Amino acid sequence: MFASARSTTLLGVVGRCVDVEVHVGIGLPGFTIVGQPDEVCRESRDRVRAAFLSRGFVWPNRRITVNLAPSGERKGGSGLDLAIAVAVLVADEQLPPSVLDGHAFVAELGLDGSLRDVVGAAPLVAAVRDRAVVVAAGNGAAALAAGARRVLVASDLAHAVACLRGDDEWLAHDGTSASPALESLPDLSDVRGQPVARLALEIAAAGAHHLLFVGPPGAGKSMLARRLPSILPPLTDDQALSCTMVHSAAHTALPSTGRIEHPPFRAPHHSVSLVGMIGGGTAAMRPGEVSLASDGVLFLDELGEFAPSVLDALRQPLEEGVVRVSRARTTLSLPARFLLVAAANPCPCGSGAPGVCVCDDAARARYLRRFSGPLLDRFDLRVSVGLPHVDDLVGSRTGEASAVVRHRVAVARAAAMARQGTVNAALAIDQLDVAAPLTPAARAVLRRELEAGRLSGRGLHRVRRVARSIADLHGVHEIVAEDHVALALQMRTALATLVGGSR
Repeated sequence: MFASARSTTLLGVVGRCVDVEVHVGIGLPGFTIVGQPDEVCRESRDRVRAAFLSRGFVWPNRRITVNLAPSGERKGGSGLDLAIAVAVLVADEQLPPSVLDGHAFVAELGLDGSLRDVVGAAPLVAAVRDRAVVVAAGNGAAALAAGARRVLVASDLAHAVACLRGDDEWLAHDGTSASPALESLPDLSDVRGQPVARLALEIAAAGAHHLLFVGPPGAGKSMLARRLPSILPPLTDDQALSCTMVHSAAHTALPSTGRIEHPPFRAPHHSVSLVGMIGGGTAAMRPGEVSLASDGVLFLDELGEFAPSVLDALRQPLEEGVVRVSRARTTLSLPARFLLVAAANPCPCGSGAPGVCVCDDAARARYLRRFSGPLLDRFDLRVSVGLPHVDDLVGSRTGEASAVVRHRVAVARAAAMARQGTVNAALAIDQLDVAAPLTPAARAVLRRELEAGRLSGRGLHRVRRVARSIADLHGVHEIVAEDHVALALQMRTALATLVGGSR
């Protein structure tokens, strides 16, 4: 007898539909899975058989062949277990074929027959969202967030079979829990002083500009960076769905709603590998840190300690907003449109101040060579962060709260989206004269910088985009004036001055 059940498998951050075809026929008893299953998928035969016996089902003492179609793509994971089990029951005539109509099955089976959560439930369910999807209880919220037509939750194989027959009710699931509040994020009011760094953070949030902080230990670089998500606007529906898919595929914790509503914040350790940062791998093809930070913030603390190969691999995602991972069997495109924030010390000893720094010229030159010039040139904002004043630290006056800054950022972003349909950092070169027209005085300032060799062609475009964001924050949406350009230039300090500069 033959049966076919619908399920999915994960490739990167995208679910691929799989037709689980089962044939139970005459021949020596055995269980074979074909269709390029990986090792985890091949082990389904043992889990399914044990689940059958644990829940009192009759295991067919015949030849069982399982084909995972289409056969040209590699299948992985344990999410096919339930589909295989139900298809075997139908093929062995223990269930009527009608139970497979309009259903899809995405769950792992325990040896006791229980249904277990699977990695990447959101993208897996999204691939079969036009059907009623049977999942484990822990994947119910993610399945709802993926937009499934109907989500059916079962506790174990016997319960799922009883519900398919109409002899029992599916478990209730609640996908309406409140998402984490913005108030739970670190607040910008905790930062004392640092007006220039705070302004740079606000400009970065308003225009999605990459930001580099350089300063001695204890200046507050990490503290500032970790408060950036609290002033970013909430994700749009499309961004929220994309973030949810990526984080689900990477098996990171999702909110109780199963849907990410606020920009993610990722801060990998400087020992992260190239695959850990970019994504990929040999079999799992998991998303990396750049994808997990997509539509949010990627913070690289102690920038000079990261491996040069890891930092150089960021250059293409910063420009294109995607990562293309090529392996022998497949090629994937993973989202990587993130806001990069980095922090670095001014020299090896960390102080950088004349009369205090103990580094000689050779040590400072070696330290400067750790930083890739092409990568650092992609930072729109490069700001020196000094130690805060004593009065700011011991005084009772707090800084401006995140809610106040977030309102200004939201107004500036809304103006940019209404004007050009994208954030200012993503403005195309041919859009600059239309979206960011310069006054004659502002154009003269940029001309002087170009003639003096302090600004490259790429730097010119980046300064214009930053100036556009500054003007939006000031409520000037029609033109970019001289003071806006001057402030943008001040926020783009020369690299030799910031890192490894002279004493």
